[in-house]
Amino acid sequence: MKLSTLLERLTYQLGGSKNEETEIKSIEQDSRRVQEGSLFVAVRGTTVDGHSFIPQVMKAGAAAIVCDQQWYNSDDAASCRDWQGVWVVVDDCNLALAQLASAWNGYPSEQLTLVGVTGTNGKTTIATLLYSLFTKLGYPCGLLSTVCNYVIDRAVPATHTTPDPLELNNLLRQMVDEGCAYAFMEVSSHSADQKRIGGLDFDGGIFTNLTRDHMDYHKTVENYLKAKKSFFDGLKPEAFALSNMDDRNGEVMMQNTRARRRLYSTRAAADYQAKVIEEAFEGMELQLNGTNIVTHFVGRFNASNLAAVYGAAIELGARNEEVLVHMSELVPVNGRFESIRSPKGFSAIIDYAHTPDALINVLGTIHEILDAKQQGKVITVVGCGGNRDKGKRPIMAKESALRSDRLILTSDNPRFEEPLDILHDMEVGLDAPELRDKTITIADRREAIRTAVMLAQQGDVILIAGKGHEDYQDVKGTKHHFDDHEVAREAMGLA
Repeated sequence: MKLSTLLERLTYQLGGSKNEETEIKSIEQDSRRVQEGSLFVAVRGTTVDGHSFIPQVMKAGAAAIVCDQQWYNSDDAASCRDWQGVWVVVDDCNLALAQLASAWNGYPSEQLTLVGVTGTNGKTTIATLLYSLFTKLGYPCGLLSTVCNYVIDRAVPATHTTPDPLELNNLLRQMVDEGCAYAFMEVSSHSADQKRIGGLDFDGGIFTNLTRDHMDYHKTVENYLKAKKSFFDGLKPEAFALSNMDDRNGEVMMQNTRARRRLYSTRAAADYQAKVIEEAFEGMELQLNGTNIVTHFVGRFNASNLAAVYGAAIELGARNEEVLVHMSELVPVNGRFESIRSPKGFSAIIDYAHTPDALINVLGTIHEILDAKQQGKVITVVGCGGNRDKGKRPIMAKESALRSDRLILTSDNPRFEEPLDILHDMEVGLDAPELRDKTITIADRREAIRTAVMLAQQGDVILIAGKGHEDYQDVKGTKHHFDDHEVAREAMGLA
């Protein structure tokens, strides 16, 4: 593809040979992948600055290099000025990469009805349920999610919540080529902040909620909120912006959007309202805008998710009656409030909850159901990931202890930290004798789950939180097979 074609929608200045008719054979952000004829984009990452590899990619045969104005005017650039290739100078290389990736793939998002879902919790559930719902409505669909990506029914393993721009646009291109009409995707705060979604043409955006998470990256809640909000600020007037009015940040997300504003709620009058009529561990009866349906989901947080799914479907033009019929057929996403029943009369709930708010929601739902039955204790198994937000560790432990009869602290994905160091950080939150007395610490997650099963009696519920769909433990850079479902079933004698 000619460089001039790739640059059609960019704001830039040219340097070097200034030959816009240069033929580009690939776009790369990884200097190790640059070959003769490549266009290299010098992205500034969180730990590595692509500009530092420019001398290397020049020697590798790059035909053109995208750099930012700051670097181009620096002393480091002076020694590279005699290079015979093309300099493309932009204000923001991260945004430029996203726009170039879109152009390279023929602007695939413009050939799909694309809906993004952002928020701390609920992204995976809502995006996946919309994919399932519109598939049931008869449309070929694509899905970009934390659990797995899908091009119609073809699974493509997921490595990030939102892939990098080159992978993201390539997946969207595959969706277009294979006939997809709709695509639903999770939009992480990282991807919004790093402009990975720049240049995409969204037809709708959904906000779930905002609670403490990713402080290791964003540093402050305000920065985290701004990253989420930037997604809605960028929506086009023809799109819809659907926000959760039960969250205090729901209205904030809508403040500057040009899209048509819609609200959903489980507590108050809204464009799309859900009300829990009755619930059990097997599911709940739910009222959506005045119509009752029976679902396979449990909890107010899932009622909120279903309200968002319902609202988005209606905003996309689906018929109300068809939507309600098929919503009764939807099933929970892998690792989201999945129930396993023991022959001894107790249950284990596998859930991805890995933030304080998510834990509060899941444990609150468990208590609502147990209180209605007037039986059973709650045993919680939970850990925190290594090399991530340390500030939430004591909060996670405290909120779990306050809502559990027994608490077992254990490893999650320790990554490059020592598991016991993470557990000590969590134990700081147990600041009262009654919380410490009900808590035991078992670093080995398999042994922690086995212990919970051994302690459980008829009518009890074990919450195994934090990993959900994940089938591995990340230890010192190596992913070892580990599946909470398998371990729990084995401990219960069901394997």
